[in-house]
This record gives sequence, structure tokens and C-alpha cells, in this order.
Amino acid sequence: MNTWNAVRCQTLRFACWAAAALLVLAGPAGAQSHVDTPAPPPSPASSAAALMTERFLTLNAWRPDRDSVWSAERGVLSAQLPDKPQQRSLIYAGSADWGDYAVDLDLYQSRGADKGLAVRVHGGVGIGVDLRGGDYQDVLVYHRELPLGHAPAPNPDRRWTHLRVEARGNQYSVLVDGRLVLQCRDKLPGARHGGIALPAYTGGKGACSVLYANVVVTPLADQP
Repeated sequence: MNTWNAVRCQTLRFACWAAAALLVLAGPAGAQSHVDTPAPPPSPASSAAALMTERFLTLNAWRPDRDSVWSAERGVLSAQLPDKPQQRSLIYAGSADWGDYAVDLDLYQSRGADKGLAVRVHGGVGIGVDLRGGDYQDVLVYHRELPLGHAPAPNPDRRWTHLRVEARGNQYSVLVDGRLVLQCRDKLPGARHGGIALPAYTGGKGACSVLYANVVVTPLADQP
């Protein structure tokens, strides 16, 4: 299943990217209650240098593409999607002026396979990072139709995983639980500035339950 196909349908070719968005979600038959929602990891210390620090007390800083899908509760972001194949939604934040930056966030998945984020999102286009669980246990990076990189990346279900994506120039680094798993380069033009997006995607299995928490965006200094 290719999450970035999900984002593509949303003009964000999330083949690798459309991830399930923090979903206590998935439809009446499979929805989790807040009682089942695991508490997120501790929030990182605030930094005056951060472009964005999101603890999901509200969704004031976010722009969903669909109404009545996304909600914030107890420090986590969730999306409610039907238990049907190829259901998708994205929620956006940040500025088109952001250039080189790193995104840190925590993810928790209990159903489905896809989760992650998109960076450098501008005009409906961005760089997708799909951290796939289930039987995949890998990470994919895409720009439009072009796969930029793929690597094994263990991320067990029903456990919080920390994802860090660094975007500098046309180079991208992906770290999972503090370990560098992938570095790749984008040869296509564009995608050098933009905000971020978090996806919810049921894929071919028609199921998606993922939580997002502790989103922090920090600028990256220019390399000498």
C-alpha cells in the first residue's frame, strides 16, 4: 500500500507519505475510545528558536482539508475516517516561507500500516515521508511520482515511535527513535520551502488508527 498515493489524490502524492493521522479513529466499528488512547511521551522543553511547538491542546494552528475528521484530545491529534479502503485526509500547518528545518514528532499505530508526514508543503505539493508499520517496517520518501529513498525502519505497532525528518536544500534525512535510517536527495525542482502536513489514510486494508503528538519544527542552520 502506498500512502503517498493517498496524498497524491489530495494533490500531495503521499505515496510514501500519506500516513494515518493520529487516529483514535477508523470508523464506528474500529474506533478507539479515549480510555484506550495511550498517553503521549513527555513534551520536549520549549525553545525560543522553534518555528512551531504543538502539544495539541487545540487545532488553531492547523488547516484540515475535510471537516469533522480531525480532533485534539489529551495532547494527541486524532482523525475519524470510515473503515473503507482508500479513505484519506490531510491536516496542514506552518508557512510557505519555511526553508531548511527539522520536524520531530511522536507516532503510535494500532491498525493499518501507513503514517508519517509531508515536509516542504506548498501549493498542494511536498516531500512525503511514509513510516510503514505492520508487515512492512520501513520508510519511504517521495516527491510527486519520484521515489527518493527507501530503507528498513523498525516501528512496532502499539508503541510510541519518534520520527525526525531533516530537510536541508535538496537533501533529506530520516531518523527513527534517534537512529539515522535514510538519507536521500531530491533532483526535481521545487519543494525547497513550505509547511508540513499530517495524513490519515486507510489504504487497501480500509483501516487506520494512528496517534500524533509532540510536533516540533526547528530551523536548521546553513552548512558551511
